[in-house]
Amino acid sequence: MPVKSRLLIVDDELDMLTLLKRSIRGHIDCDIETVSSAAAALELFQQESFDIALVDIRMPDMNGIQLLEQLRNQDPWLTVIMMTAYGVIEVAVESIKKGAYDFITKPFEQDDLMRLLQKGIERSRLLRENRQLQQRIQKEEMFQNLVGVSPAMQKVYDTIRMISGTDVTVLITGESGTGKNLAARAIHALSSRSASAYVHVNCPTVPENILESELFGYQKGAFTHATHDKKGLFEAAEGGTICLDEIGEIPLSVQTKLLQVLEDKQIKPLGQTRTIQVDVRVIASTNQDLQAKLISREFREDLYYRLNVINLHMPALRDRQEDIPLLAHHFVKHFTAVYEKPLQGISGDFLRQLTLRRWPGNVRELANTIQRAVVMSSGSILNAEDSGNNDTAPSSESEDSSLLSLPYHEAKHQVLETFTTRYLHHLLDRSDGNVTRAALQCGLERQSLQQIMKKYGVRSDGYK
Repeated sequence: MPVKSRLLIVDDELDMLTLLKRSIRGHIDCDIETVSSAAAALELFQQESFDIALVDIRMPDMNGIQLLEQLRNQDPWLTVIMMTAYGVIEVAVESIKKGAYDFITKPFEQDDLMRLLQKGIERSRLLRENRQLQQRIQKEEMFQNLVGVSPAMQKVYDTIRMISGTDVTVLITGESGTGKNLAARAIHALSSRSASAYVHVNCPTVPENILESELFGYQKGAFTHATHDKKGLFEAAEGGTICLDEIGEIPLSVQTKLLQVLEDKQIKPLGQTRTIQVDVRVIASTNQDLQAKLISREFREDLYYRLNVINLHMPALRDRQEDIPLLAHHFVKHFTAVYEKPLQGISGDFLRQLTLRRWPGNVRELANTIQRAVVMSSGSILNAEDSGNNDTAPSSESEDSSLLSLPYHEAKHQVLETFTTRYLHHLLDRSDGNVTRAALQCGLERQSLQQIMKKYGVRSDGYK
């Protein structure tokens, strides 16, 4: 069962407290405590926790705004709604500036109050879920800056742990934006070489005519502009790790030299006759099909097998959709800090939209979407509208065209997987993550529903 929200009402008029408690209980299912002074509210707040507070502004000894400041100091996540008499709107506006969620003027309509309380309780629920998710990310769902709990990511973590203690050469494969660079850094960070240099080389960005000299260095006079000796990146990584990003882009001439380095652990700078011994671990990464490049003779077969001693494949985001809420909250927290925004969470609707999308650009595309939304946001909760476009919705037209090009059984499998995942997320959202209630709603036995959820990697704890 979902945890009931807890409401604290503070007003020095006892009749008002009685009226409010009776009215609210008839419309909203929540636990209610009432106190008749700010001092009593602070004393109770020391002993118990609350999700939302309804506070009168005009009270003797300590007024509502002073109480608001003290309550918010103790719990910055508390949702506070202020009650004020007609004609003192300026005071209510001041309370908003000091952290109140909203205010309502007396005498107020019952429907207006209930609507405002419902919105406040929903805000508190979202903030609570966000805090729980953030705590899970910090405690158990981040591995060396890689975020995820899906079976696919657990396999990645296990592989990284196993190979980090060795000096074996690793080839990291996967689509663009899947986190290959993070995986390479994780291998280095967990290895015995972690105290030494980690050198990352983005191969496609280095012009072909200078890539060799950048990697292996050169001697003064080796070519026209070589006015001094220069160490290459392999020497710079001595004792540590060098990551050759997008290895499939390097020219054949450099491939030959790289093969020699892997075989002999020696480099020969341009213009130099002697070789230099290097102690460097090599990690390579690519988003290309290197085996296809072998067939077209664009990549050396002997180099491929030297690099591919251990293959670490980074899964596409569409293959680990259950990680999307965790990643979204992780990026919201990161970009909120970067841009100093007063965001306190992400709306359930936006989160569901993000979960349903297939993300051809993978984690990088999701990060960019969240970054754009945070920059454009103006409220305390991140919404789909903040992203500035409708890219968060799945594109059925593009997906249909891609499905039609697949073999029948593969296309059928993808359609079934997409439908089932969306159905399960919708079902758990309606049941607040209660699997027993979800099973009743969809007409399945609880055990059967759990088996389907396990098969598709869908967990219920993100909806509670």
